[in-house]
Amino acid sequence: MSAAASLRATAVVFVAALLQVVIVSSLVVAGGAPDLLLVVVVVLGLLRGSIPGAVLGFVGGLIVDLVTLGTLGITSLVLTLAGFWAGRYGETTGRGQRFAPVVAVGAITLLAGAFGYVLHYLLDEEVVAKHALVTALAPAFVLNLILALPVHRLVRALVGEELRAEPSAEVEVVL
Repeated sequence: MSAAASLRATAVVFVAALLQVVIVSSLVVAGGAPDLLLVVVVVLGLLRGSIPGAVLGFVGGLIVDLVTLGTLGITSLVLTLAGFWAGRYGETTGRGQRFAPVVAVGAITLLAGAFGYVLHYLLDEEVVAKHALVTALAPAFVLNLILALPVHRLVRALVGEELRAEPSAEVEVVL
């Protein structure tokens, strides 16, 4: 990835992180709020690959952790893994599929929600009740799915779609 492309992608993550903290997190619909930053990180992972997706997820998570004064590293770790997973999906299975952003955002929203809950539990932080996790995760899942395609189009227009010179190696099953 060129320096200009890296700078554009980092700027998109920075703006998305600030929008998430200041505006989007307070837009509660049916008990859940959309996660714009998660959707942006997933889209950038799909477009750029696993390593840039992980790095951009870490940067976005660090910004959120610093701005909200939350436990440093939880959001960073969750978004790092989200960017990596999205990048791997984009490099292998999701390459060229029309609804890859919707599938990736849906799956990673569920995984990130569950993983964030587990991290808070392991750090012995006060976590919401299990039923509250489910009731907040279901609306967030739907809202993130609604955001997936428009955010994908917008981010692709802002940072461009990087062409990969060589496709990633396929995994061969040996019996």
